[in-house]
Amino acid sequence: MDENDLKKRTKEFAHRCVKLALALPETPLGRHIRFQLIKCSTSVAANYRAACVAQSKADFVSKLSIVIEEADESSFWMEFILEEKLLNERQVIGLLKEGKELTAIFVTSRKTTKDRSSEFVTENGLYVK
Repeated sequence: MDENDLKKRTKEFAHRCVKLALALPETPLGRHIRFQLIKCSTSVAANYRAACVAQSKADFVSKLSIVIEEADESSFWMEFILEEKLLNERQVIGLLKEGKELTAIFVTSRKTTKDRSSEFVTENGLYVK
């Protein structure tokens, strides 16, 4: 999966989360979770785009860390929706799975980037630790 695929996937995740949030009941808890889920899920897409134009590997890792936190928070709110029975499980479960998959993808990407930052390229183009 390349950068453009992930940009598209994170944006679609944000759109789906917004739709889910708008389906929450008009109660104090529903309004609170709506705001939180919209905020963190759209942040996943926005911060991934920011990571893609990072000025350095350290900046990329920093922005990717925000993406991970926001994707994980999105999953938290969806789990909370299920636990509070605010929406039907079938409305939430597929999107929750996507949130967890995105979190895993970005954790792996951050680890790979960190591992590579301790490497250097020799004259013959080989990576060495």
